[in-house]
Amino acid sequence: MTLTININSFSYRRGIPKDTTGNGGGFVFDCRGIYNPGRIDGYKTLSGLDQEVREFLETQSSIAEFLTPVYQLVDSTVDNYLSRDFAHLQVNFGCTGGQHRSVYAAEQTAKHLKTKYPDVVVRIEHTNKEHWKKTL
Repeated sequence: MTLTININSFSYRRGIPKDTTGNGGGFVFDCRGIYNPGRIDGYKTLSGLDQEVREFLETQSSIAEFLTPVYQLVDSTVDNYLSRDFAHLQVNFGCTGGQHRSVYAAEQTAKHLKTKYPDVVVRIEHTNKEHWKKTL
């Protein structure tokens, strides 16, 4: 059986994504404790997909310290799920607007998992994308 990992970024203002697999949930990581580039004018209309935001988070925030234990916890669970032939795992990252920190964390986690577990299906969705601030 193939394990599918659904990774979501979301806005706490709009709620935690539902698990549609029937498992009743998954991981929910709160990125609101990480310095928010969305508070700075030059970053407000960008997202965690943009190079400028990625560089900001990597050099001016604690995102690396946040993600290290996330990877350890998720990796441990993936290993367990693979050994038990489970089919689904959901991993959610939330922040205030679901545009900067949670998007970055979701993208980096997806990249990490695709590298470490090439036979696992990794899907990513930015659930608040339609509400991202596009103008000041």
